[in-house]
Amino acid sequence: MSRVHNFSAGPAALPDAVLEQIRADIPDWSGTGMSVMEISHRSKEFVALAERAERNVRDLLGVPDDYSVLFLQGGATLQFAMTALNLSQPGDTADFVVTGHWGRKAVKEAQRFCTVNIAADAEESNYSHIPDEGSWNKSADAAYLHYTPNETIGGVEFAFIPESGDVPLVADMSSTILSRPIDVSRFGVIYAGAQKNIGPAGITLVIVRNDLVGKARADAPTLLTYKAYADSGSMTNTPPAFAWYVAGLVFQWLKDQGGLSAMAETNERKASKLYAAIDGSDFYSNPVQVDCRSWMNVPFVLADATLDGAFLEESKAAGLTHLKGHRSVGGMRASIYNAVGEASVDALIDFMQHFEKTRA
Repeated sequence: MSRVHNFSAGPAALPDAVLEQIRADIPDWSGTGMSVMEISHRSKEFVALAERAERNVRDLLGVPDDYSVLFLQGGATLQFAMTALNLSQPGDTADFVVTGHWGRKAVKEAQRFCTVNIAADAEESNYSHIPDEGSWNKSADAAYLHYTPNETIGGVEFAFIPESGDVPLVADMSSTILSRPIDVSRFGVIYAGAQKNIGPAGITLVIVRNDLVGKARADAPTLLTYKAYADSGSMTNTPPAFAWYVAGLVFQWLKDQGGLSAMAETNERKASKLYAAIDGSDFYSNPVQVDCRSWMNVPFVLADATLDGAFLEESKAAGLTHLKGHRSVGGMRASIYNAVGEASVDALIDFMQHFEKTRA
């Protein structure tokens, strides 16, 4: 069976070279005579894997020495609670900038543990833009400022890093991590679920400034404190070994591609040509303000929504999968993460143009 063009928002496409390496490694990983799923996470072979993965993350992102790189479980959604438990005390206030579905979910969870101040909310535009930073209503004594640099569902992305002063800046980078270089030193905590640009679901990357480690509230469960993982090399309990192994292969693949500067060039080019195809048509449209459009998640709608079903059926037959938009917004969505090649974007554009010609 040939590979399809996979535009899934997550779990998402993995690089072909990584999949080939996984297939080769399954029976006998690293000369152990067993797969990586069967070996002790305390073995010297797996510890070396974990250390190599951390080194590569640090190299790719330029992580400063005074930050810890953690590999956790629970997905990015658990971080909605962990950031509050680790960065605030009961009665503290945390600032949130809400630009879509995941920002709203982060607020709802944080409200269980601290007072939430909505510094900005783009709901009035149906989350199609980023509120001007000058209009944000920040707290004078916030424990942290949380935002979502890229909203996977709505396709809205920040083109800037917010200013937070001495307040730790927390970013849910699940759908934009490793897509381009970033200045890690601007952040207190960066977290990202793996299943978009890192690897399979089951592991979560957290990068936390060391002065924020060890500040969890006293009643926080051990496994919900950053210190527990920083002290144990992310092995407080048995980790998701297979997901960690695949993530390590992806990190190496990214380095082999030329690192994040090279990935940024490719990702910007992919997104630009897809948006150009949408904007150049009266048949398709994108609802997001132009300066806030995501490189990773491109939603679009057909002028005639009654054709949605035919579009999805025929695109799947053409080998283009997972183009249905999220149930909360409808329409279509093409997620074009790192592992989605430019050839896949070209194939999608060709199909869109063909479908328009036969239906317009």
